[in-house]
Amino acid sequence: MYKRGQGRDRLLVGIYVDNLLITGADEEEIAKFKLQMKELFKMSDLGLLTYYLGIEVQQKLGEITLCQEAYAKKILENCGMEDCNPTQVPMEPRVKLSKKSEAPAVDATEYRSVVGSLRYLVNTRPDLAYSVGIVSRYMEAPTTEHWAAVKHILRYIKGTTDYGIVYLKEKGKVKILGYSDSDMAGDVDDRKSTSGVAYFLGNSIVSWLSQKQKVVALSSCEAEYIAAATAACQGVWLGRLLGDLKEEEAERVVLNVDNKFTISLCKNPVHHDMSKHIDTRYHYIRGCVEENKIEVNYVRTDDQLADILTKSLGRLKFLEMRRRIGVQAVKTSTSCLGG
Repeated sequence: MYKRGQGRDRLLVGIYVDNLLITGADEEEIAKFKLQMKELFKMSDLGLLTYYLGIEVQQKLGEITLCQEAYAKKILENCGMEDCNPTQVPMEPRVKLSKKSEAPAVDATEYRSVVGSLRYLVNTRPDLAYSVGIVSRYMEAPTTEHWAAVKHILRYIKGTTDYGIVYLKEKGKVKILGYSDSDMAGDVDDRKSTSGVAYFLGNSIVSWLSQKQKVVALSSCEAEYIAAATAACQGVWLGRLLGDLKEEEAERVVLNVDNKFTISLCKNPVHHDMSKHIDTRYHYIRGCVEENKIEVNYVRTDDQLADILTKSLGRLKFLEMRRRIGVQAVKTSTSCLGG
């Protein structure tokens, strides 16, 4: 990301190889910058952004949508599942996969190719983050059980190819709001937990993470504390980024956690004796709270929006959480898009 100018004349330029994304408040400044670039380099102006690195973008008055419909359909086509029956959830709640599966092996190269494609689809589909993260753990020696889980995800995608994220223009000042959550010893092989982190700018989700923790937590509180520390790192970075883009001081980021003991652990050093076994890197969140960079608040479990990133949910709960994090059907036109 490059910046140019100040105030209303400021431009932000995102670069990926030979692709440039230019945005700013003044259209005349944008046009001027384009002319200057054309004088220096041989380049084409494709106009308003509609397609970028497999992501379809629609820009309307007060609304921007991101979707990967064409990419999702291509994945289904490559797997021979374009005519499969759809399902309503990407992973059943009772599924427990293991590296010690005694089921027959499958083609590891094909498995890795499909899962790799699904991982890129997660760029606009936070509802897929947990399930794709789970099947990614079995790249080394996948079996028919693991492949069945992948096919279940593909069946879910079949019914939601046109789903994506909608960003609506909001009135007033928008702030960063985060959620962190964790399961407890969800991985049946090494008993490590999964951290889920989601950050919203106003009402729109802008960052999400579903990731197996690097250590074995000894309690649900410790698992939640490790997830909160991961969320704190992301929150501080997002706060600095937003402040830099707006040319303002980074504001305090609010992080919602649904475990009261974890919140006490973040705020009260008296608990040190009870947490001294926890790796020092995870105590980063304590410094953030003391320095007023992060405000950790309690949220009811029913309102914990990162829950969808830590476990496979039942159908009704999953559909509710998917709606609340802002993943929905968006109208796209793929007739002019390349595969």
